[in-house]
Amino acid sequence: MRETDLKDALIEEGLRANRRHFFGHSLRGIGAIALTGLLNKASSADERTLASNNGPGFAPGQPGPTHFPAKAKRVIYLCQSGAPSQIDTFDYKPSLDKLDGQELPDSIRQGQRLTGMTSGQKSFPIAKSFVKFRQYGKSGQWISDLLPHHGKIADDICIVKSMYTEAINHDPAITFFQTGHQQPGRPCLGSWISYGLGSESADLPAFVVLLDKNSDKQAQPLYARLWGSAFLPSNHQGVKLRSIGDPVLYLKDPTKASVEDRRRLFDRLAELNQIRQAQVGDPEIQTRIAAYEMAYRMQMSVPDLTDVSSEPESTFDLYGADAKQPGTHAANCLLARRLVERGVRFVQIYHRGWDHHGNLPGRHPLIAKEVDQGSAALIQDLRQRGLLEDTLVVWGGEFGRTAYKQGGGDKYGRDHHPRCFSIWLAGGGIRGGSSYGQTDDWCYNIVDRETHGVHVHDLNATILHLLGFDHRRLSYRFQGLDYRLTGVEEHRPVKEIIA
Repeated sequence: MRETDLKDALIEEGLRANRRHFFGHSLRGIGAIALTGLLNKASSADERTLASNNGPGFAPGQPGPTHFPAKAKRVIYLCQSGAPSQIDTFDYKPSLDKLDGQELPDSIRQGQRLTGMTSGQKSFPIAKSFVKFRQYGKSGQWISDLLPHHGKIADDICIVKSMYTEAINHDPAITFFQTGHQQPGRPCLGSWISYGLGSESADLPAFVVLLDKNSDKQAQPLYARLWGSAFLPSNHQGVKLRSIGDPVLYLKDPTKASVEDRRRLFDRLAELNQIRQAQVGDPEIQTRIAAYEMAYRMQMSVPDLTDVSSEPESTFDLYGADAKQPGTHAANCLLARRLVERGVRFVQIYHRGWDHHGNLPGRHPLIAKEVDQGSAALIQDLRQRGLLEDTLVVWGGEFGRTAYKQGGGDKYGRDHHPRCFSIWLAGGGIRGGSSYGQTDDWCYNIVDRETHGVHVHDLNATILHLLGFDHRRLSYRFQGLDYRLTGVEEHRPVKEIIA
C-alpha cells in the first residue's frame, strides 16, 4: 500500500493515530529499509515523550517516583472562594485603629488598579477591623474572633501574610490560583499532582472535588474547568462527589444487575477497547478502559466512603453538628479525612461565600462560622490519626480585601485587593506555629516584597516541592511546548516556611 493510500484510509475512517502507530503500519508498504533508520530515531524520541506524558504512577494503586524525597504524600486544599478579608481574619493590624477614617494616601496606593466597583469613589477612607484579635497557642499567633476554633490549631499552622497575585477579578484570580494561568485551558493543581504522583488507591480516583452548600446569595460561581485536566490525560481530572442524592451519578446500577454480570460486562468492554487500541493507537482509549474499571470499583467503595454512621460520636463533637449534614463545610472536611485515609492524593473543597462588597461586618461572621470549626477540626483529626505529618492542608482565597471602605456607613464592604493577603498551610512538612511575611501599617503593601513576597507561582512551587517535585521539571509537552504549572518566570519554593 502506498503511503498516500494509507493516509487516505486513516482519514476516511476518522482515525487519529499517533506517530509511532502510523509509522508502524507504514513499514508494511513503503521503503522499509530506508525508513528503518529514521524510525529507530523517532521511536526513541517518542518513547521519551510518552514516558513523560503518561506520567509516573499511571496505573491505579501504583505511586510514581518523585524528584527527591517528599515531606507530603497528599494535599487537602480548602479554597475560600470570594476572598476573605485578611484584615478581619489573620493579619492583625492595630495600626489601623489610629488610621481609621483617614484617606488612603496616594503614596501608599501607588497607582494600583481599582475594580469597576470602586473606581468611581471620590474618597477611600480606611476601615479598621470590626472584630477583635487574640493570641493563641505557645506560638502566640494572632487570630480574629471570627475564627475562634482556629485558636486550637495555632501551633499547627503557618500563616503567610505576604501573598500576592496578578489578577484583580474573581474568575481570572481563582483560575490563576488553580491552574497557574489567568486564561482557561490549563490543567489544575490537582491534575498536575495526580499526573506526577499517580494514585495510592485502586478503588478511588487520585483527585476528588467537594463543593460546600451555598448559603450566601452572592456566592461566587464555580466551573468544572477549575478541576479539569485540560491537555493532560483525562484520567487526571477531578471527580466531583455530590452532596445530594448519589455522590456520583449512576452509582447505583439501574438494571439491578448482579456484581458478577457487571464484572463480565466491564471485562468485555475492556477487550473491545483493547482491540480498538491495537487498531488506532489512541492513548485516550487506555484512559477509557481505566475509567470503566474505576467506575466499577467506585460502585463498591463510594457507598462505604460516604457512610459516616460508623464514626464515633467524638468525631462529631470535634467537627460539630453540621458534620452530619452532607454538603456542609464540616461534613466535607470529615469526608476529606476519610478520602485521604483511603489513598486519595488530592482533595479540593470549595467554599464560595466570601465575596462581601457590602455589609461585610454582618456577612463575614456568618461565613466564618460556617468554615471555622470544620477547618480546625480537620487539622486536629489528622494530627490525632498520625496523618498530619504527611498531609499538606492549604486554606485561603484568590486575593485579599482592601483596607479602605467600599460604600459608606456601618454596612460598608471591602473591595478586591491582590497586592497583599493571608493564607495558611499546615502539616506535610510545614513549620507550624509560625507566620511569614509582613504588610505595612495600612495593610496595603508587602514589606520587602522582593525578598518576602509570595507569588501564586511561589505557593504552587512550594506545594510541589513538599510533594517531592522540582516545579521546573514537572512538565508536559503539548503542541510543541513544555508546559508547567508555575509558568516560565523565575519562581521558588518558600523554604523558610518548611520545617
